[in-house]
Amino acid sequence: QVQLVESGGGLVQPGGSLRLSCAASGRIFSTYCMGWFRQTPGKEREFVAATTWSGGSVYYTDSVKGRFTISRDNAKNTMYLQMNSLKPEDTAVYYCAARRLGLARTAAVYDYWGQGTQVTVSS
Repeated sequence: QVQLVESGGGLVQPGGSLRLSCAASGRIFSTYCMGWFRQTPGKEREFVAATTWSGGSVYYTDSVKGRFTISRDNAKNTMYLQMNSLKPEDTAVYYCAARRLGLARTAAVYDYWGQGTQVTVSS
């Protein structure tokens, strides 16, 4: 079974940067999709970014393109989300997720989830 643990969240001023980490335990295959989602109170969990574990494909939601970068270190079983030029509307709990087959943008089709890490962007 795959287990995921997020870290790296915190309070940052608008325009600042944070790097989130997602440490995975268990075996991650090259075809697995690793994704980031975020959620604010009263709203649906929304897709942020995703990549195959092999790095062959990468997708971002339009609102973060050019600001966020997803990456991974296969040797450490860790995925990262580098967030630059942060805006107040980026404030949310960010979740790491994994899926056995193919890239996907819908939370319901992901198989494994971390517990989330809070990101707050405020002056």
